[in-house]
Amino acid sequence: MTETYRTIRIEQPADGVRRVVLARPDQRNAQSPELLYELDAALTAASRDDGVKVIVLAADGPDFSSGHDLRAGFDLPRDPVATMEGRFERNGVEGHYAFECEAFLGLCRRWRELPKPTIAQVHGRVIAGGLMLVWPLDLVVASEDASFSDPVVAFGVNGVEYFAHAFEVGVRRAKELLFTGEAIGAAEAKQIGMVNRVVPREDLERVTLELAVKIAQRPPFALRLAKASVNRSQDAQGLQQAMDTAFAQHNLGHANCLARYGQLMDPSGADVIRNALRAAHG
Repeated sequence: MTETYRTIRIEQPADGVRRVVLARPDQRNAQSPELLYELDAALTAASRDDGVKVIVLAADGPDFSSGHDLRAGFDLPRDPVATMEGRFERNGVEGHYAFECEAFLGLCRRWRELPKPTIAQVHGRVIAGGLMLVWPLDLVVASEDASFSDPVVAFGVNGVEYFAHAFEVGVRRAKELLFTGEAIGAAEAKQIGMVNRVVPREDLERVTLELAVKIAQRPPFALRLAKASVNRSQDAQGLQQAMDTAFAQHNLGHANCLARYGQLMDPSGADVIRNALRAAHG
């Protein structure tokens, strides 16, 4: 816990529990590369600390995460940790593909395999890339005001890079989520199994911490074995292969946009998403 962070905060709310807090509230915790790699460093440190039994990921401000911070660019702030990638400076899709293999899909897969139980403490909106901070974690406790959406089809790609949609919400709900860009509310997310518990906003921190403390009483190695067993069960159902295929489709979308618009995303996408939000909220 000696490293100094600019975009996250580290807390120790109870014995055996490490809380990592996204701390870019003015940007709705949009994920700059700096935030992603500070988060990875904090999660790695917690995994290596024998005093930490359970890791909680929370967030400051009104929303858990508004997704990727597209204004922050795509330069790695640190050497690669999830892959052996290079070629980040290459033109066309090649350089960006290397970046996404490392910083997006690579980090998410790394976090899914953390050897300790992880809990997402979610409030407000979780948009697009925000899902990539929630879905790799083991448990999700959400406040009643939480919502989950992936509207990036409007940008000319299939969905976010960690493409676990069908496994998280089911096939037909995943298609509706992607085709319309509409959000899933917390109550429905619990009903379909994406969220473990839904509580009033004022109870979110307390309930999440109580759950973390309860889990922390179990033998750490047995928890690790249980987590790995469930993850491998999901992998046996094809999660990793499906994700690899979807990731290739995602980058095909980028290549198409680059050929058509001279940039990696459809430039009309932002207006499509804004107009849809205005229509949904009157």
